[in-house]
Amino acid sequence: MIYLKKLLLFFIVLGLKLTASAQVKLPALVGSNMVLQQNSKVNLWGWASPNEKIKLQLGWQNFPVEVTANTDGTWKTAVSTPTGSEKNYDIVIEASNKIVLKNILIGEVWICSGQSNMYFPVGKEEGTWKTGVKNYEEEVQNANFPAIRLFTVLTKASQKPLEDVTGNWAECSPSTIKTFSAVAYFFGRDLYQNLKVPIGLISTSWGGTKAEAWTSQTILEQNTDFLPILEQDAKNEKLFQEKLENYYADLAKERLANNGDISKSQLKKPKKEENKTSYVLYNAMLHPVTNYTMKGVIWYQGESNAEKAFLYRSLFPAMVKSWRSEWNQGDFPFYYVQITPHKGQNPDIREAQLMASKVIPNSGMVVTTDVGNATNIHPIDKQTVGYRLALLAKAKTYGESKLIFSGPTYNHMEIKKQRIKLFFDDVQNGFKKSNEALKEFEIAGNDKVFYPATAKIEGKTIVVSSEKVKEPIAVRFAWKAVPEPNLFNAENLPASPFRTDDWSTENGKKN
Repeated sequence: MIYLKKLLLFFIVLGLKLTASAQVKLPALVGSNMVLQQNSKVNLWGWASPNEKIKLQLGWQNFPVEVTANTDGTWKTAVSTPTGSEKNYDIVIEASNKIVLKNILIGEVWICSGQSNMYFPVGKEEGTWKTGVKNYEEEVQNANFPAIRLFTVLTKASQKPLEDVTGNWAECSPSTIKTFSAVAYFFGRDLYQNLKVPIGLISTSWGGTKAEAWTSQTILEQNTDFLPILEQDAKNEKLFQEKLENYYADLAKERLANNGDISKSQLKKPKKEENKTSYVLYNAMLHPVTNYTMKGVIWYQGESNAEKAFLYRSLFPAMVKSWRSEWNQGDFPFYYVQITPHKGQNPDIREAQLMASKVIPNSGMVVTTDVGNATNIHPIDKQTVGYRLALLAKAKTYGESKLIFSGPTYNHMEIKKQRIKLFFDDVQNGFKKSNEALKEFEIAGNDKVFYPATAKIEGKTIVVSSEKVKEPIAVRFAWKAVPEPNLFNAENLPASPFRTDDWSTENGKKN
């Protein structure tokens, strides 16, 4: 009798385990309150028992969708979405268990990524670098947009690609916007107010991170120019392990000297900055997101790559290419911010970003020379940044073809005796008129010595000269860490820093 009871208990436990293992599970991104990309085939995915049949009932269509899990327990299906609206839908997912996703909207979805200036939240966090945006109290109070949905990916690093992230969708409100990316919010708010459809914003960013941390291991290993990055990572790891080894050796000596008591030890265990290593953020914070169907990406990063600006010219486009390959949505829009002036930066990184806009298909760059801060690498005017990113999206993605979305961009020059005439794109309506003299122009001759120059507007060109340079051959504009230029087009959008030469510089040379 005891044997039969044990046998029965065994089968009951086994049955419970099998039932539990067969339950459908969803990734964090597929949840209540989410926004799905409108007029698209969007991915829904998750995990189940191998070969398990799963039925999905979509709130916007009458017939169910059926899918069978693979032998490894994964499943994914692409479903059609209607035109976006503020109508809420449910999705019911049934197998051995039932999941009901509620309050789902159809609209436009954007990925928002980068380092600290993208992470920088709307609200203030006392005692930290998160000082809040300009007029943050008012901005937080007015953030009542339930049709804008927010998802913040929890910061995490991994040596191997992960399949899920940590986070959840939330409606935009004063309580949820405080800790959300300010640039992403102002970008999304502008789109919502203009497009009149729900907006989904997925913020996946981490302060102090380099582009290589957001690039796949495969891309870095396949390009000879990027191998020194991986070599340096290996050296850093070796150095860390040596410090760790020395720490434990010293701890053992201290324990022996104090009869096992180390309660008063002053030794400090070395800490690893886990987000500084190549591809670890791509693995943990980007790869798991790439199943989610979206419209495009906004990006704010570059400060941490400034010391190797020349390499960034190829690294940044390679990163974008790797993202597009992973998402498999073609050359989706990729709009980014040229880093703002700061005493710790250099002009070469801005040049690398400017050059990238010319080689990355379907991309665009926002200039921010007028909203920087020489002593604060996290300037608080994120409203302007978000607005200008939205200008790019509205003009290039959403069909507002007459919208001017860029400030003056240098095109070419002509030498006219002792003067140089500069020609620009994006000055359809001319330059902004001002009584103030143009600043931040320099001119040089064959000796490569630059002198402050006089610059004058002549129609849609700028003519530059200096009495100290009789035979000029090159011009630079806003070519310093903290320029204060005042060259705008008629739409009040600033000109990007540039130079007409390609002479070697400290951070612009191959390094």
